Amino acid sequence: MLDIKKIRHDKDIVKEKTEKRGIEPSVIDDILALDEERRQLIQDTETLKSKRNKVSEQIAIKKKNKEAADDVIGEMREVGDRIKEIDSRLDDVNEAYEYHMSRLPNLIHDDVPVGKDDTENVEIRRQGASVSFDFEPKAHWELLESLKLADFERAAKVSGARFVYHTGDGARLERALMNFMLEVHNKNGYREMMTPQIVKSGTMYATGQLPKFEEDLFKIDGMDMYTIPTSEVTLTNYHMDETLSDDELPVKFTAQTACFRSEAGSAGRDTRGLIRLHQFNKVEMVRLERPEDSWDALEEMTEHAEHILNLLEIPHRTVLLCTGDIGFGSSKTYDVEVWLPSYNDYKEISSVSNITDFQARRGNIKFKRDKDAKPEFLHTLNGSGLAVGRTMAALLENYQNDDGSVTIPEVLRPYMSGQEKLEAL
Repeated sequence: MLDIKKIRHDKDIVKEKTEKRGIEPSVIDDILALDEERRQLIQDTETLKSKRNKVSEQIAIKKKNKEAADDVIGEMREVGDRIKEIDSRLDDVNEAYEYHMSRLPNLIHDDVPVGKDDTENVEIRRQGASVSFDFEPKAHWELLESLKLADFERAAKVSGARFVYHTGDGARLERALMNFMLEVHNKNGYREMMTPQIVKSGTMYATGQLPKFEEDLFKIDGMDMYTIPTSEVTLTNYHMDETLSDDELPVKFTAQTACFRSEAGSAGRDTRGLIRLHQFNKVEMVRLERPEDSWDALEEMTEHAEHILNLLEIPHRTVLLCTGDIGFGSSKTYDVEVWLPSYNDYKEISSVSNITDFQARRGNIKFKRDKDAKPEFLHTLNGSGLAVGRTMAALLENYQNDDGSVTIPEVLRPYMSGQEKLEAL
């Protein structure tokens, strides 16, 4: 959530930056009008309540002195009626104010390019050359089938479309990738966590999934509970409603969880294989930083995501997202995209974002520079490190051999009991 003080004092800047995201500038005017009315109503009702308290004291004195108090009682009724009117209007204004504020995206960083969609993202760097084959390569979904690494048909029978059973070496490879990623992040100073995978609506609100993106979530029927779309939700909110000391920063978390997404609006996209599932495994990085340190942290986290792919020797590139592709809560985002021969293109495998104080305001996460300092909202950052299924897809496609087998990257073999290849049974 944005700081209303910034909207008041830097209205033109806020309008300019939100308009680049496609938000009508009039929304900012509406918010400021509601804010002004809200503050006036609060002032009016507080004044009247103070008056009512004084009138109540006068009535008590008159009754104690056995004096007539009808005129004063009548005045108090009028004050009470007016307070009810104002409070009713204040409820309506607060509801409208919260509606607009909760749906207002974060302010973009000055570096973010203006663009309509992902075709206008800006490439920053490429690492690793795309693989050339002297045979007709298979898509990862074909390799999953021929090597008996996954079963989509039985998953559809049990759960529906866009679910998968990982089987045999496929299950072992998925587990190996998760363990490998977590070990690398541990070495980079991230504290490993195992988190809940079902959370309350207030937790989803704090990280920005609610109310705007409810259709993308799986809700538990009859309960105020949701399955998480990413462990960003649980890791970021670990310190919800807390004030940290300066020496506790930075906080660096990593976790592997299942992620659940309804993929609303994605019908017909990436329907084959592991690219777009309703349930998938992901290793996440989350950091809580002092505001002045968060931009360097963003660069470092992006390097940590890239490092996984460098170790696996899978070609990839990093792009800076434009205004038409950046996430709701992000101020600046890098996507790391992995090369997939079946697409003859790069596909996103990690998004690394600086959310600045946007989530911290919603989740009330603060820090104090010293014991006497005023609490400040800290900055939160998150990034995939990495999406495990997409990493498996990239590994299969880039490491396949002409005999239909797949070579296991050397760094991954210790996590596969020394196994060097995936071969048909």
